[in-house]
Amino acid sequence: MKLKFYFLFLLSTLYSYSQELPPIVKYPQSAYIAGNQNWMITQDKQQSVFFANNEGLLEFNGANWNLYPSPNETIIRSVNVIDDRIYTGAYMEFGYWIRKDTKELEYKSLSSKIKDKLIDDEQFWSILNYEQWIIFQSFNRIYIYDTKTDQFNIISEDSPILKAFVVHNGIYFHVINKGLYEIEKGKSKLISNDPVFLNNKIINLFFIDEDLLVQTESLGFFKFNNGKLNKFPMEADTDISTNNVYSSLLLSDGNFAIGTVSNGIFILTNKGQIKYHITQNTGLSNNTALSLFEDADRNLWIGLDNGINCVNLQSPIKSFSDDTGILGTVYASIVFHDNLYVGTNQGLFFKKLQSDSTFQFVKGTKGQVWSLFENDNNLFCGHNLGTFLISKNESNLIYNGSGTWKFEKIPNREDILIQGNYIGLSVLKKSNDTWQFSHRIKGFEYSSKHFEITNDLEVYVSHEYKGVFRLQLNNDITKSNSFYTYDSPTKGKNSSLIMFNNTIYYAYKDGVFKLNQKTKKFEKDKVLSAVFEKDEYTSGKLIVDNSNRLWLFSKNYIHYFSLSKLSNQLKENVIPIPASLTNSMLGYENITQLYNSTYLIGTTDGYYTINLNDLKFKNYKLSITNIAINKLNEKLISCSISDNGIFKHNENNIIFSYSVPEYNKYINAEYQFLLEGFQNDWSEWSAKTSSNFKNLSPGEYTFKVRAKIANSKPDETVLYKFIILKPWYTTNTALLIYTFLFLVLAYYIHKTYKNYYRQKEQKLIEENNLLLEIKELENAQQLMKIKNEQLTQDVDSKNRELAVSTMSLIKKDELLTLIKEDLKNTPEITNKSVKSVISTITKNINKEDSWNIFKEAFDNADNDFLKKMKHDHPSLTPNDLRLCAYLRLNLSSKEIAPLLNISVRSVEIKRYRLRKKMNLDHEQGLVEYILSF
Repeated sequence: MKLKFYFLFLLSTLYSYSQELPPIVKYPQSAYIAGNQNWMITQDKQQSVFFANNEGLLEFNGANWNLYPSPNETIIRSVNVIDDRIYTGAYMEFGYWIRKDTKELEYKSLSSKIKDKLIDDEQFWSILNYEQWIIFQSFNRIYIYDTKTDQFNIISEDSPILKAFVVHNGIYFHVINKGLYEIEKGKSKLISNDPVFLNNKIINLFFIDEDLLVQTESLGFFKFNNGKLNKFPMEADTDISTNNVYSSLLLSDGNFAIGTVSNGIFILTNKGQIKYHITQNTGLSNNTALSLFEDADRNLWIGLDNGINCVNLQSPIKSFSDDTGILGTVYASIVFHDNLYVGTNQGLFFKKLQSDSTFQFVKGTKGQVWSLFENDNNLFCGHNLGTFLISKNESNLIYNGSGTWKFEKIPNREDILIQGNYIGLSVLKKSNDTWQFSHRIKGFEYSSKHFEITNDLEVYVSHEYKGVFRLQLNNDITKSNSFYTYDSPTKGKNSSLIMFNNTIYYAYKDGVFKLNQKTKKFEKDKVLSAVFEKDEYTSGKLIVDNSNRLWLFSKNYIHYFSLSKLSNQLKENVIPIPASLTNSMLGYENITQLYNSTYLIGTTDGYYTINLNDLKFKNYKLSITNIAINKLNEKLISCSISDNGIFKHNENNIIFSYSVPEYNKYINAEYQFLLEGFQNDWSEWSAKTSSNFKNLSPGEYTFKVRAKIANSKPDETVLYKFIILKPWYTTNTALLIYTFLFLVLAYYIHKTYKNYYRQKEQKLIEENNLLLEIKELENAQQLMKIKNEQLTQDVDSKNRELAVSTMSLIKKDELLTLIKEDLKNTPEITNKSVKSVISTITKNINKEDSWNIFKEAFDNADNDFLKKMKHDHPSLTPNDLRLCAYLRLNLSSKEIAPLLNISVRSVEIKRYRLRKKMNLDHEQGLVEYILSF
């Protein structure tokens, strides 16, 4: 019972989400960084889209969002582009914005002209255009502004004005509890007070088939003709009437877009049938649609209560999204007996092809489905549990030995299939019109997710972690005697192997390689490998469809190759759908041809379909949206785009912003730029919408940018020329000044050097003269030295003479003393004449006089030597000084002994005592000390 209830719940839930819807681009508040609510939407001639946002006027050019706060910092309730002006209405304020040369917007107030006429607390909810007049509608009044005369006409009502409309050359407005009015000749006129108008809110008016079509909030549609209001029945009335309609729009293809308060949006055909019902559960960001707008590319913009969405109604891509997770990630799909089967990580599901019918669960297949394969009017399912045979919503497990990856036919054998399993390969065989498991192939036990078989029963297996194997099966297809592991190409993450055009291809991160049947070696295919060289590798998954197209996947593109009709060369086609948008499982990408040129591509939350024939790319207009410069560490400043730029030398950091106003979810524009004067080659193609150049040198530059979408060739190049001026100190004027200053400086330098060398010459002369004088002085000194030496020698000679004379006197006294003694000892001492002689001798012998004479003469000759000696050594006796004088004369002890009338030994003793009195060191000589004194 519980199981039955689960399936009922499953089916009912899937029914709610069984629509294949156009792509929806979501712009959350975190993307545009403004208020949650968006009350009105419009577009200018450059295809930038504007939103009346809670925080101000919001602009989007396809690449960048810009917010312009309202002048009085209130909510902007209405916006409308009329000619080159963007009119907005807010709280107690309305006016228009114009674009400056910098492409930024500048506001001009109109309400300030009639500020005294505004009603307190008034907000302007709608802005309409009728010929030369701009109509601003609040709940209280309608202000009609004449753009030619710059005058206002004001229409007031006693009751609130709910909404105003411009329909088929008429201006209408709905007044609560009073009816529908029309403005004629500047005045209001009641045209109907039907109870529908009195008791219901009118959402919109449309002019269809010469009738006025009235849409109400909850009663549906009515036709108004000749003053009468009649119900206009539609198939969607029941669904629409249960929801409060807040906004609506008549689309360019005649369909209607209906926005509700709590149930998303409805797209109705012109006959009132529901084409799409899109809610938060099926892709919208929010269920409350405050505003609707169809842009120039027929995209439907939805201003939500929380965010902004863009529905690509004309896109050749339709998506089936399963936000509940019941369906899960799609790993395989196939069309079988007019039913679409999808294998997911939740099991196998099917529904009627080309219908919005419910996906039904195939019983018994709960779990991971890896592959679906049609053969012999049977549908095989490769499953985590093994192999199933599928018959509509029934399944039959025919093999449960291990999980099954895929199936391949044996050449020339209609009754045998080989299946790749988690463990090796196995054989399915048809017996009595029934397919059954036959046996496992011995000799190979590795997982076989990707494999192909040749006519020679060679099996090539790709293993993500071990590389590529080659097996040779026996004729009974029971075993492989051996297998060969290729050294090149090597193993690779998300690698794959497939047969295309009778050639086996292997793809991994280093490129795509094809098997040479003669050499049995893999050779790099330059054409296919270029896919990963031009764009980042994400997966090597290879798929061949029913039309013999080879599909590959890279980070930003889906590629498919087909054989040329006139040659064997491969023709490449590119679909610019990045892997980040498709949400495909890397390495498990799957694509199935449903019918004609329509393909199904599995994703992590469902799938999407694409019609290759309708996949066309118009030439969008590329424009530079902003040029900003800044000095180092300063704020960016926007510059004029219409004129060539002239920037200062320190304004050499420049950012160029550009965009293609393209709002398709799955189609991304790519850009390429070149800065002449700085670069020689164009940049690589990139989705980045800005270029930043720093520290540009002074000079002339030309910035070029071009764009492409998918395979389209860039046929438009946008240019911007600018000059970065030289610093003032490198200008021509500065150079002339520098030249003049250089010449003046050179003159003064020359003059200075001339004076310098003249002074140096004079200095050399003076130095030479000085040297001569010094030489003369040296010569004079030398001469003086010689004279001094001569004088010293003379003094020494005099001292010698003095010493000799002194010795002579002493000798004389000694002789006289001897004679005197001899005379005294003679017998004739009594002789008077002898006594006279003795007396004479006594008078002439005076040792003290001789010493005093010697001392005075010695001091005069030797600069008072004895006085100095006495001064330094006061303890010296006269005999000591006499000894010093003799030593000063450099006399030996032997020579001194007779002078002192003592023995040589006594002289030595006196010398010793003299050393003691002078306190001389043992090492210091007495004579050396006296001579140096």
